[in-house]
Amino acid sequence: MATMSDVTTTEAWRRLAELHESFTPDLRGWFAANPGRAAEYTRTAGDLHVDLSKNLIDAAVLDALIALADEIGLAAKRDAMFAGVHINNTEDRAVLHTALRRPRTDSLTVDGQDVVADVHATLDAVYAFANKVRSGEWKGVTGKPIATVVNIGIGGSDLGPVMVYEALKPYKQDGLECRFVSNIDPTDVYEKTAGLDPETTLFIVASKTFTTLETITNAKMARSWLLEALASQGAIDGSDAAQADAIAKHFVAVSTALDKVAEFGIDPANAFGFWDWVGGRYSVDSAVGTAVAVAVGPENFADFLAGFHTIDEHFATTAWRDNVPALMGLLNVWYVNFFKAGSHAVLPYAQYLHRFAAYLQQLTMESNGKGVKADGTPVTTETGEVFWGEPGTNGQHAFYQLIHQGTQLIPADFIAVATPHRPIQDGGQDVHELFLANFFAQTKALAFGKTADEVRADGVAEDLVSAKVFLGNRPTTSIMAPSLTPSVVGQLIALYEHITFTQATAWGINAFDQWGVELGKVLAKQITPAIAGDEEALADQDPSTKALIEYYRANRA
Repeated sequence: MATMSDVTTTEAWRRLAELHESFTPDLRGWFAANPGRAAEYTRTAGDLHVDLSKNLIDAAVLDALIALADEIGLAAKRDAMFAGVHINNTEDRAVLHTALRRPRTDSLTVDGQDVVADVHATLDAVYAFANKVRSGEWKGVTGKPIATVVNIGIGGSDLGPVMVYEALKPYKQDGLECRFVSNIDPTDVYEKTAGLDPETTLFIVASKTFTTLETITNAKMARSWLLEALASQGAIDGSDAAQADAIAKHFVAVSTALDKVAEFGIDPANAFGFWDWVGGRYSVDSAVGTAVAVAVGPENFADFLAGFHTIDEHFATTAWRDNVPALMGLLNVWYVNFFKAGSHAVLPYAQYLHRFAAYLQQLTMESNGKGVKADGTPVTTETGEVFWGEPGTNGQHAFYQLIHQGTQLIPADFIAVATPHRPIQDGGQDVHELFLANFFAQTKALAFGKTADEVRADGVAEDLVSAKVFLGNRPTTSIMAPSLTPSVVGQLIALYEHITFTQATAWGINAFDQWGVELGKVLAKQITPAIAGDEEALADQDPSTKALIEYYRANRA
């Protein structure tokens, strides 16, 4: 395995370290000295208008970050990813989520297979299925059309579909609803099936191998619910044939394990596959998004994919100085490694994006939460950051205090659209304008703060002045779009995918494996017998785990 280069030995890194050592952020002063700063640091990518001017950078820092991109070989590594080189070296796989949204007219042969042709063959099958459900052609066991689609998955097979479904609810077909089950806690299945009519409910089980413990357990519970509910309503008898017919008409799969799909009772013809070059957290634009395609329709889903491709093309062809995902990724490196920022807030001023931060948690933290480089040697820098956030204005009344006046530097991305799906007036006041006034005000306050003299000018008593001072110089990026269309949602996701890739390239880590999630799963399987009463398995546990299991067994009602 080739040794990875050490980013800290590059000339650009040394330059950044020198700049940081003497760096005094002064957003007030910078804007006063340069009235054109906003225009100078604003970029466009697709429909995204991205204002970087309230970040802690000047011309020298920007030059050094661009030089860093060149010295780490970002262009070559980006091109290798797009070409299907096996850059996921620990699993010997290509990384081709970008192929999921390439036009049908493209062609890309990887490992002897035209992956673009494969993608569109699967998309055609997904779209045909979606149209059957949407038109009412697909019927349940009693001949009724489907009214509710329940997606069963976990990780990328849940976070992506549920986030996009929520983001695109204005495009949802009337009379169709989606629900999403992920947690193995049986409460999740119980609540998500509560109130549903089994005769009009369709389950999508999303698991590439059809062995994911949480997903298959939930699928089995859903199958039991369906059969028991249908039987209790007199819709089916208890015969094996009736049950098999019900399962075939109320379950489909997103999986490539056709033998296991068939064993479960799902017709393999109703299984939509994806490939080992698609990581779970990069898969919402594959067949994993089938529930979304059903809800919003093939035309809108195709527009969603086109949005991804727009940003892919921007990242692949734009010079670093104007390359939005590359610049945002490099800025994150600047904050994490030189300002020691441990977290990053994503604050959408768009209620339909209320699950976007949760989606980004897996994308960024599962990708870049690594302590060794791709060659297995220890990293030489901090890697990754905690991504978190909530929609504005909710967050303003919760955690913005920490961002404004706390002792930690927390870079924040603010996201908004100019035209809402639900324009509402309140006594002549455009409520969306009231909403966006908060969006604009928060980034202004974080950047420029409020001095002690300005506080005193408000007539505040001297003993309260220090409590009401805002230091400012809190970095933010403002991302705006005309409206939250399917294309724009795709563009936002692709933007953060390539931001994540840029950071991983700087740190020399593999952003496409996730071995850190495996140990807990293995141990859970070993511990399960102890919970169920196996005394030998219980004796094998450490004292703390043993005591906790004993408490559970003593208190389980």
